[in-house]
Amino acid sequence: MDYKFKDAIAACQECMIACQYCLSQMAGKKSKNECPMCCVECIEACQTAVKFMAADSEFAEKYIKLCIEVCKKCVENCGEHKHAHCQNCAKSCKKCVKVLRKELKK
Repeated sequence: MDYKFKDAIAACQECMIACQYCLSQMAGKKSKNECPMCCVECIEACQTAVKFMAADSEFAEKYIKLCIEVCKKCVENCGEHKHAHCQNCAKSCKKCVKVLRKELKK
């Protein structure tokens, strides 16, 4: 099946997986910032955006914009940590932002 938002959906799914792994690795650890809470929010934002994009909803663009903002917050927070899982999370979120911004320009 060829979805209108195929690349954006894939980027969001990759981001959700990276955030879920980061969240699981941070369980029980202290954080100097909003990680892992930003991961929780990012997972939810990406999941919701995926649902609206997959349905080609008239509201998809609004959810994409919100997802971009949440992912940017996660990039900042997880990017401050040296843990490999946090760095991977930040990288995945940054990629998601880039792909979603590209989607909005179409």
